[in-house]
Amino acid sequence: MREIMESVLTNRAALAAEVNKVAEVAGYLWQKGWAERNGGNITINITEHIDDEMRSLPAISEAKPIGIILPHLKGTYFYCKGTNKRMRDLARDPMRNGSIIRILDDCASYVIIADEPVMPTSELPAHLSVHNWFIETGKPYKASVHTHPIELVAMTHCKEFLKKDVLTNLLWSMIPETKAFCPRGLGIIPYKLPGSNALADATISELSDYDVVMWEKHGVFAVDTDVMAAFDQIDVLNKSALIYIAAKSMGFSPDGMSQEQMREMSVAFHLPK
Repeated sequence: MREIMESVLTNRAALAAEVNKVAEVAGYLWQKGWAERNGGNITINITEHIDDEMRSLPAISEAKPIGIILPHLKGTYFYCKGTNKRMRDLARDPMRNGSIIRILDDCASYVIIADEPVMPTSELPAHLSVHNWFIETGKPYKASVHTHPIELVAMTHCKEFLKKDVLTNLLWSMIPETKAFCPRGLGIIPYKLPGSNALADATISELSDYDVVMWEKHGVFAVDTDVMAAFDQIDVLNKSALIYIAAKSMGFSPDGMSQEQMREMSVAFHLPK
């Protein structure tokens, strides 16, 4: 019995820690001005932290259709930001501004199990499609973060920056840390209707080569092993955008690191080339 209780308490503590990290990141997004009103979404796969007692919890909502069939998500659990909920409120009280959901055996619907019947983000199908792909392909990622970084969004209004890897190389060249902490760069997705299946499909396609993708004139979608790591990638990319814009505002185009300097760094730090 003692071993069972210790396991339950350990799992609950780990689950609480994950939800608290979401709250911390939500606060950062609001403070940076990246989460106006109810803008942005966070979805975390928390299945590994769900104990037998939580698995037996009754649903507190009726079954809700996802809109697509996601065969690899059967019986999985997610913490999701609530629809029409503000990041600044989620930072203060994550369980009143988000919910825990269970994907049902039909792989096409879900129920809310805790804490209150807060409907998940309207972009849930897109987020879950990405998580389904993670499991299908054996990727270790558990977190997806969508937010609206001001400077990065501004740069997508320039057609030149929408060409493949132009923005990646520019941002990498602004400061060495950007390539070190976002080594796969920034994928670009031409404008598509927010929340649409077309946007979800395009995002999955880009995530084959990148861990962060830019939705033209909309925002960023980042994935990683946990929510803080996903946030860090967005943060370093936007820092580079700020450096570029600061130089331009001073009246010159920054030189940036050369391709040779970036190759040297890739070798030194064992980064993808």
